[in-house]
Amino acid sequence: MADPQGFLTTPSRPRARRPAGARVADWNEVYQGQSLLPIIGGQAGRCMDCGIPFCHDACPLGNLIPDWNDLVFREDWQRAADRLLATNNFPEFTGRLCPAPCESACVLAIDSDPVTIKNIEITIAERAWQLDRERPLPPLDPSGRSVAIIGSGPAGLACAQQLTRAGHRTVVYERADRIGGLLRYGIPNFRLEKHYLDRRIEQLSAEGTEFHTGVTVGRDISTAELRARCDALVIAVGATRWRDLPVPGRQLAGVHQAMEYLPLANRVVEGDFATPAIDAEGKQVVIVGGGDTAADCLGTALRQHAAAVTQLDINPRPGERRAAGQPWPVHPRTYRMTTSHEEAEALTRTAAQAGADARIFSAATLRLDGDPHGHVTALRLAEAEPVDRRPRAGTDQLIPADLVLLALGFDGPEPDSPLLHDLALHLTAEGAIARDEQFATHQDGVFVAGDAGRGQSLIVWAIAEGRSAAAAVDRYLTGATALPAPITAADRPLAL
Repeated sequence: MADPQGFLTTPSRPRARRPAGARVADWNEVYQGQSLLPIIGGQAGRCMDCGIPFCHDACPLGNLIPDWNDLVFREDWQRAADRLLATNNFPEFTGRLCPAPCESACVLAIDSDPVTIKNIEITIAERAWQLDRERPLPPLDPSGRSVAIIGSGPAGLACAQQLTRAGHRTVVYERADRIGGLLRYGIPNFRLEKHYLDRRIEQLSAEGTEFHTGVTVGRDISTAELRARCDALVIAVGATRWRDLPVPGRQLAGVHQAMEYLPLANRVVEGDFATPAIDAEGKQVVIVGGGDTAADCLGTALRQHAAAVTQLDINPRPGERRAAGQPWPVHPRTYRMTTSHEEAEALTRTAAQAGADARIFSAATLRLDGDPHGHVTALRLAEAEPVDRRPRAGTDQLIPADLVLLALGFDGPEPDSPLLHDLALHLTAEGAIARDEQFATHQDGVFVAGDAGRGQSLIVWAIAEGRSAAAAVDRYLTGATALPAPITAADRPLAL
């Protein structure tokens, strides 16, 4: 135990954020640029090194959290980096994007602030690059086997790195023009600046992983040809089939899916064009949905200088503390303010709205109204019943809307994909690709990793699935494997 009294004497200190007004003036990350080193050792010292490390169990990757907390406290950064990288290929991503179920499971979280595990993780991750612990690790003994991975999101990239390091020739096919999947075009820069992604892709390339962009398997290259080229195939295409809003007026112009909107904003930051085809500037924006994607739309609309932004969540407003049905150590649904919601609150223009949440909870969308030219002008909603989410009679209200963004989640891969058709893959009732506990489909040598098989989930689960699928593929190719497999395909989080 690093500091036996640390959890009693050292208060929790989160990572400092830039002022909201400064944040929305650019697309840079929301956090202050200064190093966390001056404070992070004390924060690591708050770890109690519990006899049963619930934080470790709550992490799908099985991160050795108490171990690297102790090493950080003792300023042994090289060994801390080694402990972290032993279980996580991309800690700079999870340290920024993961909702941290490990912190919810921290024993301190029972009645106090948990250890700031994410901030410690991201500090170790950056120190690892500075200390040359992230140098490329090309295989010393090529296996002579080859693997094709379709999709370059976190699951595909983690799987690729593990298989390349195991000695297999690994080729990643991506239908977009750049590598990264949702990390590239779904996550805004204010949450993940893309130079971190580019740095990691350069490492994978230096190790020997090959990348091909602009390739849709089943169209640009036949599935049969691809299978003939490789000894195993891993499908990591994500859950890209978005849920829609079946209400009158859905067909009106100005109503778009979040994943039609967010990639365009990211492409502007990439320099592909000056302004996005879907722009919130000067518009009354309404976002339908209550998750992270909706919050990303909110932060993006604010940076595009929307006139006003309202977010609708059909769920009731969560409580400030754990509900009775979500006991520690599960990850609870509690009231949280994301950085985007903080920005919306700070930028509210009228005194009557000052300090107001941009969200309307228990909001059921009834219909969308439009003008004679077929463009959306308003959204009509009603209060949703807390149990069945049905609209409550007599509670209708109208919200002006020039731009409506749908952020209702995803069900699985696109069912009309030529890849799924060519392989005759089976789907689950939820729309994901069916597989066994070892990530294998009914087609010999074809495996599935990430959201394509799990359904919409978290980045930490995607990386864990990529690592475990790599171990399954390695075993299929060689009869045995030394690659770690933190989970099976049947594992499920206790709560989300």
